[in-house]
Amino acid sequence: MEDILVPLGLFGMVVAIVAINVAGSASRRKAVLATVQEAIRSGQELKPETIKALGVQEKPKGGDLKSGSILLAVAAALIVLGFAVSGMEPDEDILSIMTAIAAFPGFIGIVLILFGLFSKKKDQD
Repeated sequence: MEDILVPLGLFGMVVAIVAINVAGSASRRKAVLATVQEAIRSGQELKPETIKALGVQEKPKGGDLKSGSILLAVAAALIVLGFAVSGMEPDEDILSIMTAIAAFPGFIGIVLILFGLFSKKKDQD
């Protein structure tokens, strides 16, 4: 039983950290939205500087390209890990398994890079 609980606890901790982060950012966005709504109800003029001061951030330019590049690097690292592990073991299935796992971040990274390139082209027009 303990053999299962330790790895399960590790993965559960990662899920808990992500869930806490998502819940915290959602509550911050709700608070900012409530503040903006109250300011609109009271008839105050909202300038871009005021909204930035509340903590609303613009989407960074090139964010898709950066995320896509990171995911492609993760995919390449998984493939290299597959080569390294298959070199130590005579079992060749390890390389094909690691390549299949690397396909997920790799394809998502390619799509994000394409989104970034197309959005750059659209911004220039």
